Amino acid sequence: MKQANDEFTGLPENAFRELKPGEVFNPLMSPDKNYPEVTLWSVLWGISMAILFSAAAAYLGLKVGQVFEAAIPIAIIAVGISGATKRKNALGENVIIQSIGACSGVIVAGAIFTLPALYILQDKYPEMTVTFMQVFISSLLGGVLGILFLIPFRKYFVSDMHGQFPFPEATATTQVLVSGEKGGNQAKPLLMAGLIGGLYDFIVATFGWWNENFTTRVVSIGETLADKAKLVFKVNTGAAVLGLGYIVGLKYASIICFGSLAVWWLIIPGMSLIFGDQVLNAWNPAITQTVGEMSPEIIFKEYAKSIGIGGIAMAGIIGIIKSWSIIKSAVGLAAKEMGGKNTATKELKRTQRDLSMKIIAIGSIITIILIFLFFYFDVMHGNLIHSLVAIILVAGIAFLFTTVAANAIAIVGTNPVSGMTLMTLILASVVMVAVGLKGPEGMVAALVMGGVVCTALSMAGGFITDLKIGYWLGSTPAKQETWKFLGTIVSAATVGGVIMILNKTYGFTSGQLAAPQANAMAAVIEPLMSGVGAPWLLYGIGAVIAVVLTFFKIPALAFALGMFIPLELNIPLVVGGAINWYVTSRSKDSSLNNERGEKGTLLASGFIAGGALMGVISAAMRFGGINLVNESWLENSWSEVLALVAYAMLILYFIKASMKVERK
Repeated sequence: MKQANDEFTGLPENAFRELKPGEVFNPLMSPDKNYPEVTLWSVLWGISMAILFSAAAAYLGLKVGQVFEAAIPIAIIAVGISGATKRKNALGENVIIQSIGACSGVIVAGAIFTLPALYILQDKYPEMTVTFMQVFISSLLGGVLGILFLIPFRKYFVSDMHGQFPFPEATATTQVLVSGEKGGNQAKPLLMAGLIGGLYDFIVATFGWWNENFTTRVVSIGETLADKAKLVFKVNTGAAVLGLGYIVGLKYASIICFGSLAVWWLIIPGMSLIFGDQVLNAWNPAITQTVGEMSPEIIFKEYAKSIGIGGIAMAGIIGIIKSWSIIKSAVGLAAKEMGGKNTATKELKRTQRDLSMKIIAIGSIITIILIFLFFYFDVMHGNLIHSLVAIILVAGIAFLFTTVAANAIAIVGTNPVSGMTLMTLILASVVMVAVGLKGPEGMVAALVMGGVVCTALSMAGGFITDLKIGYWLGSTPAKQETWKFLGTIVSAATVGGVIMILNKTYGFTSGQLAAPQANAMAAVIEPLMSGVGAPWLLYGIGAVIAVVLTFFKIPALAFALGMFIPLELNIPLVVGGAINWYVTSRSKDSSLNNERGEKGTLLASGFIAGGALMGVISAAMRFGGINLVNESWLENSWSEVLALVAYAMLILYFIKASMKVERK
C-alpha cells in the first residue's frame, strides 16, 4: 500500500449514529491506505506529553482532588505543533501523540486514589515502609494489565456498538484532531466555542469573578430547607460540564440525573427523617454527630454515596453477566490463537488489526506472574498463601470490571474507578483478614492491591477513549495498543517520582495537600484491618436498586453513576442534554435538525476542550503560587447569583450558535 496524502473534509455523516442494516462506517483515513502514525516525531512528543501531564495531573489531583482529563489538551497541543511546523498529513501522528500522552491522566487517577494513603498511614504506623519501587511497579503493572484486558473488548465497544454510546470525551478529542486537519471555516465553530468556553472556565478558576456552583442556599428559605429538611439543589455552572451534557444526550443524562435526585431528594432527607437523633458510626467510629446534625453533603459522603457504590458494583456484575458471551468469545479466540488455529488476522484491514490474541494472552500471563512475584517478595514478605489469594483477587476483579470501566466512559465520560477501587479495598481487606493478614502489614497489602486494580480499571476506561478516537479517524489499533505500553512506563515513573517529592515537600497529612481520595481510602481501610465492618447494608440497598432497575430495563450503571457522582455535576448533564434535544427538534426538516445537532457537537467539544486546556493553565498558575481568587467574595451569595446569570448567557449563546447553520 502506498503512503497516502489526503485532504480531509470532516467525519462522515454516520459517525455518531447507529448504522442502518448493510451500512458501513468509513473512517477519515482510508483502511486501504497507509498513513504516517508511529514516527520519531509522534513518539517523542507523546513521551513529552506523558511526562508533563503526569506531573501536572498528580499535583492537581493531590491538591484539590480533581484529575483533569489529559486527552483533550494533549490533542490541542499536538494539532498546534503540527500546524505551526506545517507538518503534512499529521492526523495519524497526532492520534499516537494523544494516545501515548493520555496515559498520564489515567495512571495518575489510578495512583493518587490509593498509594498516597500509604504515606498517610505511615505517620500513625512508623513500621510501615513505602518505596518508590512500590509506587512505580504497582502503577506500571496495573496499567499494563488494564491495556491487555481491554484489547479483546475493543471491537465490541468501538465497532459493534457504533452509535449506541455517546463517548463524550472521545467525541470532543476527535473533533479537535479533525479541526486541525480541516482548518478554514469548518474549524471556526470549534475554535470559537473553545475560546468562549475556555475563557469562561478560566475566569471562574483563576479570578473567581463568579462562583463555580449555584445552590439553593443563596436564599434564606433554601438555607432552612438544607438545614432542617436536608433538601438542597446544586448546579455546576462550568462550560466544560455543559458541553459534556450535550454530547451525553438527554436520554442518558436524564437517567444519571434521576439517580442523583433519588439520593439527594429522597434518600438523604429520608435518612434524616428516620435516623435524625441517632449517631450511625458502626462503619466509621470517627463519626460523633447525629444524622440530623449533619449537612446533606456529609450524609451523602458518609452514607448515601455507599449506596451508589453498591449500585455500581451490582450494575457491573449484571453487565459482566450480560457480556459473558463477549468475554467467553475473547477468551476462546485467545485459546485458538495459542493453539495456532487462527490465521484471520492476516486478512483483516489495517483499521481492524489488533495485537494478536496470542501476544495478549502470553502478556497477560506474564504480567500476572510479575504481579504475583511483586506481592510475594515485597508486599507479603514471602508468604505464599497471602500472595496467591492477593493475585487471584486482583486479576479476577480487574478482568471482570474492565468492561464496567469501559462502559462508564462510553456512556458519561466519567470512570467510577474510585467507587470500584473502594469496593476492591473492602473486599481485599475482608479476605486478607480472613486469611490472617491484618494490622499495618495488611493495610499496605490491601492498598497496593487496590492501587494495581485502580490503575488497571482507570487505564481500561481511558484506553477505550483512545481506541474510539482511532476508530473514527482510521488509525491502526495495533499501533495504538503497542505504543500505549511506552506511555504507561513513562507515566508510572513520573507519577511515582512526583508522589515522593510532594510527600517530602508538603506531606500528605500537613493539610497543604488534600489528597481527598487517598485520605478516604486510608479512613476506610484502617478500621477494616482493625476489625470494624464495612457498610454492607448500604451496598446491599444499592445492589437491590440496580437489580430492580435492570428488571424494568432501565440502564442501572447510568443510574448508579448518578447516585455516586455529586449532584452539582449531574444537573448540568441534563441541561446540556436538553439543549441537544431542543436544537435537534425545532424543524420539520430532519436534515436541518441533523446539521444543527452536528454544529452543537462541535460547540460542545469546544467547550470541553477549552475548559480542559484552561484548567491545566489555571492549575499551573496555582502551582506557581499565583492565586487571584477572592475567597470572601465567593462566600457571598451574590457570587452565586452572578454565576446563574453568566450560565444563562452561556446557554443562550450555545443554543443560538447551534441553531445557526449555513446551508448550501
